[in-house]
Amino acid sequence: MKFALAPQGSEAHLYYFLILTGQKRIFIITFAINSNPNVTRMKTIQLNNGVEMPALGFGVFRLSPAECERCVLDAIEMGYRSIDTAQDYKNEEGVGAAIKKCGIPRDRLFITTKVWISNAGEQRASLSIEESLRKLRTDYVDLLLVHEPYGDCYGTYRAMEKAYQAGKARAIGLSNFYNVRFIDIAEHMDVKPAVLQLETHVFAQQRAMRALIRDYGTRLMAWGPLAQGRHGFFENETLKAIGAKYGKTNAQVALNWLVSQDIMPVPKTSHKERMASNLDIFDFELSSEGMEAIGRLDQGETLINDFNKDIDLAQMFLGLKPWS
Repeated sequence: MKFALAPQGSEAHLYYFLILTGQKRIFIITFAINSNPNVTRMKTIQLNNGVEMPALGFGVFRLSPAECERCVLDAIEMGYRSIDTAQDYKNEEGVGAAIKKCGIPRDRLFITTKVWISNAGEQRASLSIEESLRKLRTDYVDLLLVHEPYGDCYGTYRAMEKAYQAGKARAIGLSNFYNVRFIDIAEHMDVKPAVLQLETHVFAQQRAMRALIRDYGTRLMAWGPLAQGRHGFFENETLKAIGAKYGKTNAQVALNWLVSQDIMPVPKTSHKERMASNLDIFDFELSSEGMEAIGRLDQGETLINDFNKDIDLAQMFLGLKPWS
């Protein structure tokens, strides 16, 4: 008699012993070992259509396809299940390759992509959604967003509604839409935005937009959740003092604060140790004093891009002037 250990390849890390006598299999014992604690601790947030979305995701902005594949595989190994990409990132193929190689069932991953300005309008957006699905090697995405508030956003949103109704997107929403642009879409389209993705971090807490979208049941997703290191983020003494109480870094405190507000951050890094660190935020709860101190960090405006007031930014996105 001898034993053979063989993996079954599921997320729960199931294995089975083959108990062999000669060449004949007698019976199989299946058991689970070392289920990833980051997966079991991950909080989820319910969207306005009932879909559950992981509270913390992994962003792939400006990663090349090859680097993106490696990073997404590393992130999934660490315990991330939500991956945020976009047509304009030009790395959907990398995400798709990682989805196929990771060994995690597709229905346990949450994949977000976004329709770019050059694909605005119902017909072009519809074709681009099919192309995104091909690159991502999947029959559906979990979240589909209009990336920027420029071009024929209404036609793009109608194409996304059709994808939603056809089961090619489990939820749809907007990215970088502020104030009246958000309200106009939300009031005139059949499917209310499930998610709005905005630059959101401790220095730009988006209080007004959070209040505005609440009436529509729309959830806030945070890009640039670590402020891209601006405004002295990693040296901020308030975050350091709070983190010292829990043995946490500035980044971990800031991400914990976002999740505690039901805001879904998607930090990006290409380093496995930072992936692990960013994910290690579910084992502490900020005190009321800590929450108030972080609240006082709010500058009331974004640090990276101002989609609400910056005319030059709009002209650059629309190709009316060169990028500077």
